[in-house]
Amino acid sequence: RLTKTLLKDPAEVQIAARNATADLVTHVVHPCAREKKRELLCHLIQSRGLKQVLVFCGTRIGANRLAHQLRAHHIQVDAIHGDKTQGEREAALEAFKTGKTTVLVATDVASRGLDIESLPQVINFDIPHSPEDYVHRIGRTGRAGAAGEAISLVASTDLEALAAIERLIKRKLERTLVPGFQPDSGTAVTLMGREARTP
Repeated sequence: RLTKTLLKDPAEVQIAARNATADLVTHVVHPCAREKKRELLCHLIQSRGLKQVLVFCGTRIGANRLAHQLRAHHIQVDAIHGDKTQGEREAALEAFKTGKTTVLVATDVASRGLDIESLPQVINFDIPHSPEDYVHRIGRTGRAGAAGEAISLVASTDLEALAAIERLIKRKLERTLVPGFQPDSGTAVTLMGREARTP
């Protein structure tokens, strides 16, 4: 309404459809028990030798706790969130970009405007309650023609949020069970929604 009162024949230029995900991003969901998420995250980072991973948490306290737990597993990690000063955030981001830290744990607020060139993986440790936040998170990878991977660790309490994400992006995300971290059989059937593939 405001543009109609101020502008004459305005044109809208849009690069990509709103809430669209990049074609070069591979989406993977790893169903697991909630209490095994941290161990599964460590396993993925260490067994795959991941070198530059942006991990999203839902809260500042959760981000700090997860960073502390990853350090205990000898993973080079830092956290950025709203409680950190701008200087602390910039220092953490620079260390991540230059490879001094392998993992950067972030909240959605701190991640706004992050520009990291050729970021190969984004991991959703906590599934966002807003499906639009999922699109924003994974938009950090698969940029400028580079391939990217969006990994989500999903417990039974995340099912409603996951369904909302799939409705928004109009696609079913591939579920892959990781041996040793799969939930009990009853929960697994609910989380999978269909037959899963096991690597």
